[in-house]
Amino acid sequence: MSGTVAAVSSNGAYSFTKPNRGSIMLLAGLGVEGDVHAGVTVKHRSRVAQDPTQPNLRQVHLIHEELFAEVSAEGFTVVPGDLGENITTRDIDLLGLPVGTLLRIGDRAVLEVTGLRNPCLQIDNFQDGLLKQVVGRDEAGNVVRRAGIMSIVKQGGAVRPGDTIKAELPSGPHRPLERV
Repeated sequence: MSGTVAAVSSNGAYSFTKPNRGSIMLLAGLGVEGDVHAGVTVKHRSRVAQDPTQPNLRQVHLIHEELFAEVSAEGFTVVPGDLGENITTRDIDLLGLPVGTLLRIGDRAVLEVTGLRNPCLQIDNFQDGLLKQVVGRDEAGNVVRRAGIMSIVKQGGAVRPGDTIKAELPSGPHRPLERV
């Protein structure tokens, strides 16, 4: 399974959106160099308030570009970086990957998938009604989160638009993604 990096984004200050960059540098065990969410322990404000010593399983946020077309059909305008992701992907089923999948990006970088992004009300502050587009329920009433996945950096390296992404599934039984 493979895809491509459509865009990369980072921000050194807390904000909902992140500006696009020509490249980002991933740092092993930390996240995106210079990004407010980089670190060994949690940096997302809601997680810090719960327990600031938790390990940071949300170092790098990836979202699939195809979601933007889906929400556009419902009248929303979303472009790379708007939902706070660091890496916008194309042609790879991020939401279908199991926990522990390795994503080899470009020449050196390797991410390990930790789980699903848990969308919050800030999405509706960005565009009213958008939250219902990225989180909902299936026919059985189960919550379905579509706002991307979270990962940790296993091996650092530069990531640029156009880089190839290759997914390496874990051995053994696959665990479906849950919110982290």
